[in-house]
Amino acid sequence: MNFKHLISSGFCAVLLLLGGNVLAQDEAAFNNGKTVFRNYCGSCHAKNMKSDLTGPALGGVQERWAEYPQEDLYAWIRNSSAMIEAGHPRAVQLWNTWKPTRMTAFPALTDEEIANTLVYIDLMYTQGGLNKDGASVAVTDDIAEEEDNTLLFVTLIVILALLAVVLARIVSNLSYMAAVNEGRDPGPRRTLVEMLTSKGVIAFAIFALIVLAGYTTVDRAIELGRQQGYQPEQPIWFSHEIHGGQQKIECQYCHDGARRSKHSVIPAANTCMNCHSAVKKGRISGTSEITKIYASIGYDPSEGKYIENYDRMTLDEQEAIFKKWISDEYIKDNDGQMDDEGESVIQGQWDNIVASLTDPENNDNEVAGPINWVRIHNLPDHAYFNHAQHVSVGKVECQTCHGPIEQMEVVYQYSPLSMGWCINCHRQTEVQFTNNDYYKVYTRYQEELESGEREKVTVEDIGGLECQKCHY
Repeated sequence: MNFKHLISSGFCAVLLLLGGNVLAQDEAAFNNGKTVFRNYCGSCHAKNMKSDLTGPALGGVQERWAEYPQEDLYAWIRNSSAMIEAGHPRAVQLWNTWKPTRMTAFPALTDEEIANTLVYIDLMYTQGGLNKDGASVAVTDDIAEEEDNTLLFVTLIVILALLAVVLARIVSNLSYMAAVNEGRDPGPRRTLVEMLTSKGVIAFAIFALIVLAGYTTVDRAIELGRQQGYQPEQPIWFSHEIHGGQQKIECQYCHDGARRSKHSVIPAANTCMNCHSAVKKGRISGTSEITKIYASIGYDPSEGKYIENYDRMTLDEQEAIFKKWISDEYIKDNDGQMDDEGESVIQGQWDNIVASLTDPENNDNEVAGPINWVRIHNLPDHAYFNHAQHVSVGKVECQTCHGPIEQMEVVYQYSPLSMGWCINCHRQTEVQFTNNDYYKVYTRYQEELESGEREKVTVEDIGGLECQKCHY
C-alpha cells in the first residue's frame, strides 16, 4: 500500500491507545501487531516510535487522544476523512498539522488487529520489543546510530601537526648547535615559514594527500551495493510472506530469469495476471493493491477482460472504470449500501493508485504502463554475477543470498553482498557433482570422489577465487 496518501499522524498513531485495553501484551499479540505495523505503518513512521519521519513519532499518542472516547479513535482509524469533514476537534487538528495528504480508510482491519498493533507499538516505544523468549528487552532503536568521530580525528591531526613543527624546530636548533660546536659556519637559522615551505615538507604533504585520496576512493568504492537492511517503499504493497510463505509459490515462477539468465528479472504484470485475473481482492488490502495491477496493464476487473485502446484513454476515462470496480466491491461488502464512508474509500483508493503508478516521463497516461518497482539489490558494474550459474548449475537456494524471503512482508537486502562475503561462500560451499552434467568435465575430481581420495569439492577448488571470474 502506498502511504504517501496517509495523514501520517493517523492510523498507526491511534492504534497505540486502543491495544492496552483489549489484549494482553504477549508474544503472539506482539508478533501479529508487528506484521500489521509493517503492512500499514512502517513506511511512514519510525520503527523506534520516537522519531518523526513522513509521519510523527507514535510514542505517547495515548496522552494526545486521552480526552476523547474510544469510539472516536475507531472512527478515525476506519475513516479519517469523514471525521475531518464532521469537524471532530482532534481530527481537524491532525489535518491542519499534516495536510494536504489524506489518510486512506482501512475498514477491513479487525479490532484484534488494531489491538495487537497497539501492543507492538507500545512495547517498541517503552521497552524496545521482545526477545526470542518473549521477554521484554531494553529500549533501543532498530538501527543504532554510528558514533561520529570526526572531531576526534581532526583534533589528533592538529596535535600531530603541532608536534611535527615542534620536532622540526628542535632538529633545526640541534643542527645549528652541532655546527657551532664543531667550528663550522652554521649559516642563518631558517624561519618557521622557510621550514614549512621547504621541498621536503611540500613533498611529504603531496604524498599524504595522495594516500588520503586513495584511501577515500577505495573506502567509498567498497561500499557500492553494500546496502544491507535496505528496505524501500514499493509502488504496490506486495507480501512475499503471503505469496511465497503461505501460498507456497516458487520463487522462479515469478523470477523465471534466475534459472536461465544473468538477471532474475522483475516479473511483468502479465505474470501477476496469471493468478489475479481470478483472485481480484486481497485478504488484507481488499481492492486497493490488486487494482493497481489492473490499472497498470489495462484490465477491467468488472468485465473480466482487457480494455481496448487503453493507452489512448484519458485519466478521467480510466478513473471511471476502476472507481466502478471499487464501488461495486464496497457495496457487496457492506450489505448493498453505499455511504459517505464508501465514497471516501473509493476516492482514497483511486488517489493511491494514481500516486503509485504515475510516471513523471509520461504525463498523458499517468497510470498506464509498467510498474516502477524500486530496485533493492544492486551490485557495482565492475562485479559480474550470474543467477543461472548459481541457481541452475550450482543448485543454490534463493534463501542463501536473499535470506528468509518467504517470511518477509516487505523485502529488504538480507546479505551484505560484499566481496569478502562472496569469497567466504566460495571457500565453504560444496559443489554438487552428483548427477550434475555440468561438472562432468572435471574428470580428476570425479575420480577422486569415487575412490574416496577426496571427500568434497568446493567452489574454490574449481576456480571460484580467481579474480577474472567476477572481474573480467
